[in-house]
Amino acid sequence: MAANVLNFFSDSKSVFWAYVFWLFGGIFGLHHFYLRRDRHAFIWWSTLGCFGVGWLREVFRIPRYVRDANDDPQSIQYLIGRMRQYKKPPFSMNRFMGMLMVGYSWGQMMMLAIPPEEFWGINWKYFNWLVPIVVALGVWTVGNIGREQGALKWPLIAALAAYPVRYYVYDETLWFTFMNMAAALAFDTLSKEWRRTPHKKTHFAKRVAILSLCASLYISLWCGYLYFHGTLTDSDGDEIPIYEALHHFHTSPWWLDLKQSLLDTYQYAQHHGWYEVWKQIIDLSDPHGEQNAYKVLGLGFDASQQEITLTWRKLSRENHPDKVKDAKLRRAAQERFMEIQEAYEILSNSKHRRNRRNKKDNSDLHEDPNKSVKSQ
Repeated sequence: MAANVLNFFSDSKSVFWAYVFWLFGGIFGLHHFYLRRDRHAFIWWSTLGCFGVGWLREVFRIPRYVRDANDDPQSIQYLIGRMRQYKKPPFSMNRFMGMLMVGYSWGQMMMLAIPPEEFWGINWKYFNWLVPIVVALGVWTVGNIGREQGALKWPLIAALAAYPVRYYVYDETLWFTFMNMAAALAFDTLSKEWRRTPHKKTHFAKRVAILSLCASLYISLWCGYLYFHGTLTDSDGDEIPIYEALHHFHTSPWWLDLKQSLLDTYQYAQHHGWYEVWKQIIDLSDPHGEQNAYKVLGLGFDASQQEITLTWRKLSRENHPDKVKDAKLRRAAQERFMEIQEAYEILSNSKHRRNRRNKKDNSDLHEDPNKSVKSQ
């Protein structure tokens, strides 16, 4: 574990550890985060390894990623040669398809997260104009991976210009694909250029903070989608919108009882302290199994050891497996018989503990006369 942490902070990256992180967390972009390819890592996390396809394909690309992260001299010379050969990065079908897939998926999530009706008195339909912005961000993020970069301006302008097509083409798939294609083509033809200087090395904590912020924003889109468009199926097979189910949940008897129990617990803790609450929680969790043992024998908590023994003998005779002739019922009788024996064993082992507790209660009663029953 210590070696893994040191590898994260080390400037020199290892092919071995890159493959380890790819195998056990690559679908979430862990190997890209290890190699300081944070944009790539976030895309892999948000799309689950580009829907699994990109994760599998990278098994052959990891050595190249490691050389690039280590600024390997041969890798730098190869990059310089390509820069001299091409004024701008040549067209890459893999990268272009990645821009389309990520822009489409992010844009769809943004569109589905917007409430279809008024919510809190606000008409959220105007927020649909954020959809082309998110599409452009997806295209721009993919375009800025590795040794290529580009400005957000052109894909954003193209996406915004293509967005009004939705009012003339009612097929969502068509107009959304057209808008996404326009943003990707604009980036590839007008924005894309070589990244001639390497990424500035950022502190580990800052990298984690930025990725956490991006992840929170993306998760909020999922939450919006589930809240406004998700449904639950009840026992009758009827579908109920999640936002309606949550609204009724706050008025349900179960939630009201739970809320009252929490309030009572808080008030009790204010008067007696949280340690006393913790002791009660431990007692109610029945760590020794005594409460269940009393229940199995059908006795109250104040039963004496003599009553426990007499009841155990009676129940053992009544539920003895040898009395059952049917082989199918004998197994159930054996389980019941063993349950009785276990309950008796638990209560017998706790006899001394109960005696100590009773002695302590009696001593407290003699020391504090206010605890005794008031005489007439």
